[in-house]
Amino acid sequence: MIQKAHDAYNTGNFKTALEIYSKLAEEENADAQTSLGYMYQNGQGCERDEQKVVELYTKAAEAFQPYALYNLAILYENGFCGVECDQFKAFELHMQAAIREVLPAMYEIALMLEYGLGCLQNYSEAAFWYEEGAKRGNLECFNNLGVLYKEGHGVEQNDAKCFICFSRAAEGDLAEGLYNLGLLYDQGIGCEMNNDTALEYCRKAAYKGHEKAKEIIKGLQEDGKIIF
Repeated sequence: MIQKAHDAYNTGNFKTALEIYSKLAEEENADAQTSLGYMYQNGQGCERDEQKVVELYTKAAEAFQPYALYNLAILYENGFCGVECDQFKAFELHMQAAIREVLPAMYEIALMLEYGLGCLQNYSEAAFWYEEGAKRGNLECFNNLGVLYKEGHGVEQNDAKCFICFSRAAEGDLAEGLYNLGLLYDQGIGCEMNNDTALEYCRKAAYKGHEKAKEIIKGLQEDGKIIF
């Protein structure tokens, strides 16, 4: 039954999806509660209803539905849908989602551990979760793990691993990864110095909207060092 709802949602038939999810949600189906909450959050096939969003995510999270845990964490992290911002609650929920292999939760929990948001700052734990996310292909995790290897925070400083991480992020066209890889080529860190390659990556990052890269390119143009 829930697959029929998923199929309807994925084909844009929100009315049918809403009806089926609603029926299953009343039967305490946590997956349906999560999907229904998402529809109410985004006003898909219905009016946006923040109260229902919180209620549905909370019910599903109590059953440890992975994405309900993650979605509810985002609400607490940012104070969305009338929920009072609570970094400690967000951390707890993100951790529950991360150990259930929700990929974006792995990134969020690593970020919170790196900066001590809702928890004690712990670089080694942050590195662990960035690595777990990177293993599963998360580009932001690759980039941030590269930063830790570059600085030696929570891991042994390693230019070669830093280069690998930034390269993987850049291969996925992540603006920050492109910029960071360009810096490595500019400084010859983990690779042979190559100013042309550094400039190429900086251009790509600028094109993707990276502000520092845009400033660098603009400055070089104004100085007459590059013409495009």
